[in-house]
Amino acid sequence: MKKILIVGANSAIAAAAARQWVGQGVSLVLAGRNPDRLSALAADLHVRGGSAVKIVEAIYDATDRTAHAALVEGAWNALQGLDGVLIAHGSLPDQKACEASVAQTLMELETNALSVIAVASLLANRFEAQGRGVIAVIGSVAGDRGRQSNYVYGAAKGMVGLFLQGLRNRLSRKGVRVVTIKPGFVDTPMTASFKKGALWASADQVASGIVRAMERADGEVYLPGFWRLIMLIIRHIPEAVFKRMSL
Repeated sequence: MKKILIVGANSAIAAAAARQWVGQGVSLVLAGRNPDRLSALAADLHVRGGSAVKIVEAIYDATDRTAHAALVEGAWNALQGLDGVLIAHGSLPDQKACEASVAQTLMELETNALSVIAVASLLANRFEAQGRGVIAVIGSVAGDRGRQSNYVYGAAKGMVGLFLQGLRNRLSRKGVRVVTIKPGFVDTPMTASFKKGALWASADQVASGIVRAMERADGEVYLPGFWRLIMLIIRHIPEAVFKRMSL
């Protein structure tokens, strides 16, 4: 892959992946909502990649449904086609605020699920037409089972995960690979207020896993890998027991 669109490029994980890609000579379209942060990231990547890579900035608001098609069209034209996309945008909802507000809940589902599905669908059709491409989406282990502490976020990620399963199945014979990335706890600005422990990974660690997964076109990847076993156990806890647990 030499031409990649990163949606949500301002996130810590996406920015870390971008730094690794420019080191490999990959040209990028960086899509994000904050223009100042996007410009700062692009400037850094220009220094790291030099004249060998092309860096394009695209201001993008995931909650604007009219923006999805324009983003894909603009990115495709800017690099004269794409080899892959990393969809990394999202928010970490305040669960209590969502419980108190239907509007807040729906907004979080729009940001973390519907907008992701929109962009993935548009690129799926383009990649299918050209007979190749990699679609990678950052989901979360939170989508594997609903938990009282973050079930709005988990529901959004679960929706995305199930959608990608079907998309992967649809495109498996079309030369297009669909990769679901499921990180566990990641130390980023979005989780700055959380207490950190042994299960936490850095953004650079997760980014390295994403770059590898997209190169290999893996189907579903837990990062770090030990989360696959942890979530296997959590998914198989009987419901009667699970309801009594504070997770």
